[in-house]
Amino acid sequence: MLILQIAVILLASKIAGDISVKLGQPAVLGKLLIGIVIGPTVLGIVTSTDMLQEISQIGVILLMFIAGLETDAEQFKRTGKASAYVGVAGIVVPFAVSFLAGYAAGMSAVESIFLGLLLSATSVSISVQALKEMGKLRSREGASILGAAVIDDILVVIALAFVMSFAGSDVQLGVVVLKKAGFFAIAILAAWKAVPWVLSKFAPLRVSESLVSAALVVCFFYAYFAEYTGVAAIIGAYIAGLAISLTPFRHDVFEKVETISYSFFVPVFFASIGITAEFSGIAGNIGWIALLSVLAIASKLFGSAFGAKLAGFGARSSLGIGAAMVSRGEVALIIAAIGLEAGLLGKDMFAVLVVVVLITTLITPPMMKWLLADRKRDESAVKTDTSE
Repeated sequence: MLILQIAVILLASKIAGDISVKLGQPAVLGKLLIGIVIGPTVLGIVTSTDMLQEISQIGVILLMFIAGLETDAEQFKRTGKASAYVGVAGIVVPFAVSFLAGYAAGMSAVESIFLGLLLSATSVSISVQALKEMGKLRSREGASILGAAVIDDILVVIALAFVMSFAGSDVQLGVVVLKKAGFFAIAILAAWKAVPWVLSKFAPLRVSESLVSAALVVCFFYAYFAEYTGVAAIIGAYIAGLAISLTPFRHDVFEKVETISYSFFVPVFFASIGITAEFSGIAGNIGWIALLSVLAIASKLFGSAFGAKLAGFGARSSLGIGAAMVSRGEVALIIAAIGLEAGLLGKDMFAVLVVVVLITTLITPPMMKWLLADRKRDESAVKTDTSE
């Protein structure tokens, strides 16, 4: 059954991506929507399984690994201030707006704070693909977005640990901070010393694709270590890619990993977002879904755009950066699951937030296309999209 499901996903995602490009939208939008169509919500051809979710997880890890490989390290360094402004402003504004909305709706102070943190999260995996399709991944905007996402993840998870400790959980804030600091210290040291050494030792081995295998080992170790220390696995994968991008093996690794990823794992990830969407039992909460969706989109868009503007970006670029930060994706879903387990979210609110997260994910690619894409690049971008 899994083999047939994968065949359907790969076929449907490529066709849907092509149709999306022909309609003037990023290919990733079609790949996201087709997951809803072939999933239980519409046709029911494909259902979510544990194995499918594991393949999807590998897909998003490889997607962020490729983003790291494509990142211009010098540009990344130069956009440190912009990333900080975007990341912080992109948390403060959504948090304040969501907290007030929750409190006004009768939620307790702790529950409202948790809601604010959940809707402050950012997942740039979808934005990375849209940036890649538009040829913006190595731009100043792209580097600022990726840097802001790392800062966003650190601040939100530390704040979440703080809230959970007050909510009766056994989470220890000091331990959380130390684990995160330890991850980045070890990750940076390994990127400087260990990663180049590992690749140089594997490259001459007389076995097929030893270099690519070594690169994937580095990627998955970084992703696992990040997740183990409370940092998102996608951040670990991105840092692994960034580490390898500083070595002479960058281009060889990129070409092979991109082929593996985009032919199999990444399409499964995009489709699985729609496949796992749950719409049952939300009919009575349409108004709440609409309100939270508008607040989630607007607060992240304008909050992050304000930070970008402070960093010196123009009005349109600032809004484009804000649009790229709108998607809450798998990061917000993980936080929502934590809240459900801890009793900070009821089942109805959990279902509402799943739909809100899906809406923010779907709206991000067309917003980015409108705000970030160069009009003169549209024709060449279409050619790039249809080839992926």
